[in-house]
Amino acid sequence: MKKIFLILLCLPFFASSQGNETLQLIFNQLDSLDNAYRIENTIWWGQHPEKFTYQTVEKRIEKAEYQAKYLADLEAILEEQLTDQEQINRSIRILQLKDEISDIEYKTYLIPFNAEGGFFNSPSFFLSRLPFNDEDIEDYIRWLPSFSEYISYNQNLLRMGMKEKIQAPKVIVQNIIALLEPWTSDDIASNPFFMAINNESVSADNKEKVKNTIKTKVLPSYQALLRFLNEKYLPSSPEKVGISEIKNGRAYYEDRIRHFTTLDISPDSVYNIGLAEVSRIRSLMDEIIQEVEFKGDFAAFLNFLRTDPQFYPKTGQELLNKAAWLSKKAEGQLPKLFSKLYTLPFTVEPVPDDIAPKYTGGRYVGGSRSQNKAGIYWVNTYDLKSRTLYTLPALTLHEAVPGHHLQITLASELEGLPDFRSGYYISAFGEGWGLYAEYLGEEMGMYETPYDLFGRYTYEMWRACRLVVDVGLHYKGWTRQEAVDYMAKNTALSLHEVNTEIDRYIGWPGQAVSYKIGELTIKRLREKATKELGNRFDIQKFHEEILKNGSVPLPILIAQIEKYISAEKAK
Repeated sequence: MKKIFLILLCLPFFASSQGNETLQLIFNQLDSLDNAYRIENTIWWGQHPEKFTYQTVEKRIEKAEYQAKYLADLEAILEEQLTDQEQINRSIRILQLKDEISDIEYKTYLIPFNAEGGFFNSPSFFLSRLPFNDEDIEDYIRWLPSFSEYISYNQNLLRMGMKEKIQAPKVIVQNIIALLEPWTSDDIASNPFFMAINNESVSADNKEKVKNTIKTKVLPSYQALLRFLNEKYLPSSPEKVGISEIKNGRAYYEDRIRHFTTLDISPDSVYNIGLAEVSRIRSLMDEIIQEVEFKGDFAAFLNFLRTDPQFYPKTGQELLNKAAWLSKKAEGQLPKLFSKLYTLPFTVEPVPDDIAPKYTGGRYVGGSRSQNKAGIYWVNTYDLKSRTLYTLPALTLHEAVPGHHLQITLASELEGLPDFRSGYYISAFGEGWGLYAEYLGEEMGMYETPYDLFGRYTYEMWRACRLVVDVGLHYKGWTRQEAVDYMAKNTALSLHEVNTEIDRYIGWPGQAVSYKIGELTIKRLREKATKELGNRFDIQKFHEEILKNGSVPLPILIAQIEKYISAEKAK
């Protein structure tokens, strides 16, 4: 195999007039590389396309060596040689390659989970959506034992991490141990693998067969993993929470900031942007406190919001009902702002019970027209006293419409994209759009009360605080408690959400800063377009330009909007 790729790598490249051919040649070589190294083991079952692919560490390292050569070739091609779409393709492929190479360079594949879970609970994200009946059970029973192989593979990565001193901090490991409970319990009836098939379409005999398979073929590997985490991994995990504590962790965090923002920006710059945004948003929040004539300071108002029953749902269904109503209200405003809308519907469902305790307040799960699956706006109904109603409008706008469902579904309907670009999600773009969607809620009339608007500001403040606490945790030596205190002092998030969010940042370095950086970029582009185009500015056209290429790096987005402005001015 190595000889084949050495031949490919030695193929001659063309002059600048043939940049198109050069780019396509590299893409073809990368496709060949991906196909050659794609799968060491594949876990799948029946007609359902869910797969878990993994490779030996040696194969991953070998592949990264080739990827580094192709990365250098891509970076050597000048943008002037390429069309707009070729520039986007090149930029995204470079982003992807750097991400995969970084995973190998810094050996972060040795930490295969974050605060919300990982390899062990990944079936939660698709099992509940599969239409199980008796015809599926034979395939399912054949598939279940192979998942134990996947557990063992990842447990071996954790052992390697212990030797390399590349481990998750204790607080994240403790979260993982708690999340393992339903997967390791002797009560098979509560096991997520069984609950997925526990419906009227599956016979009692087949249910018993599945129970027995889980008990004998799957449960032992999960219980072995739990013992390993408790007895070996947790005791050797670091107390300090920042990624800088692991080997080469400081350089890795700088790399993650560049990756998640898609900009050449330093952690210190991100931190300073965060401080400025916290100050700006705080003044808006103070105006709301004055408007409602609250007698007390900022801290007292936050305590009022966190403790007054009027701001919390009494049942999970009440929370879901309001989220669904807000979703339809938002949909009713979309034609005013968008000339092109999605064709795939979405629904509102609770976050699955087995992941809800450590999960965020809401999340979007993409659908698929080809698989006849609607998109899902997940709403967390766990611990209702932490689910604030005044933040629900902003959450709905972000996760449903005009946020993730609209943006992701429109991107999925684009035609003619290369495979590596189809479905690829760039956090700075996607999450920046989600936060911009919360801002659009003011124009859409979604914030009916001062408390709703304060909820929007609390969500924006939350994302501004992320810039401060993420860098604080991973680059400036903050403790977990310092981050919790900063977030609790500046936002009206419930204390439960504050704690789950801080753990999320600890377990996923750098990702949290992408939201605010992306939103600020989109807002600046809109301000520029509005100012330069004057009466010719069309909000529907502007949104079409932002979304027309799917998820793109921010420098590409900036360039395409500047071209749009120039073209409109030239008309």
